[in-house]
Amino acid sequence: MSKLNFSELKEFLDAKVVQYNTPDFIGSDPLQIPHRYSLKEDVEISSFLTATIAWGNRKSIINNANRLMTLMDDAPYQFVMQHQPNDLEPLKSFVHRTFNGLDCIQFIESLKHIYTNHNGLEGIFNTHAETDSLQGAIHQLKQHFFEIDHLQSTQKHISDPLKKSAAKRINMFLRWMVRPNDTKVDFGLWTQLSPSQLSCPLDVHSGNVARKLGLLKRVQNDARALAELDVSLRKLDSNDPVKYDFALFGLGVFEKF
Repeated sequence: MSKLNFSELKEFLDAKVVQYNTPDFIGSDPLQIPHRYSLKEDVEISSFLTATIAWGNRKSIINNANRLMTLMDDAPYQFVMQHQPNDLEPLKSFVHRTFNGLDCIQFIESLKHIYTNHNGLEGIFNTHAETDSLQGAIHQLKQHFFEIDHLQSTQKHISDPLKKSAAKRINMFLRWMVRPNDTKVDFGLWTQLSPSQLSCPLDVHSGNVARKLGLLKRVQNDARALAELDVSLRKLDSNDPVKYDFALFGLGVFEKF
């Protein structure tokens, strides 16, 4: 593909957003898990847990997220808030890559703490959001998540942008929560936050496509690369830069761009 000028690039990517930002996209995406629920807190918790294990093979992610929801009686918020110690026993068998049953139990306990003491996941981000970024708020989420007694080894499952991470999975979760529901893909549940504050979930697919299109120069997919990509995508659409996640991901995964 020859190098596009700015208006050609925007036209190309806008068309790809339209192509991939549709409910058809959900059938092969982990986003299908939270779409099973209607209660706000069920959507939030199922989204957060699904995003947490969203690395590796997508079929495996979906299968394991389904299994996790079954272990939580298909009522994730109720399970988090009302579980008894013996309810956690079946979770010990859960495993997805390096996320094991003990990590899972820690996440349930930490989520209960967040919803009991911090007005839920949304409350943390509303409190700590900056005008043009949620990356500092992700750091604060990690602080609050692990301010109760916890397994040290579980900390690795929440990335920290202040420790140079691109925090791909939490940025994906935030896209799901904040971007509007106009195409029935993302949920638009968190209305106090704006899509303009979001950062693109940066992974190997979106990073490689962004580099080929001249949107990103940095080689590592880390916090500095994310900041660079943020600048590029905000030039294309400052109100909703992360809509281009659909274009970058679709080009990388489905079109092998």
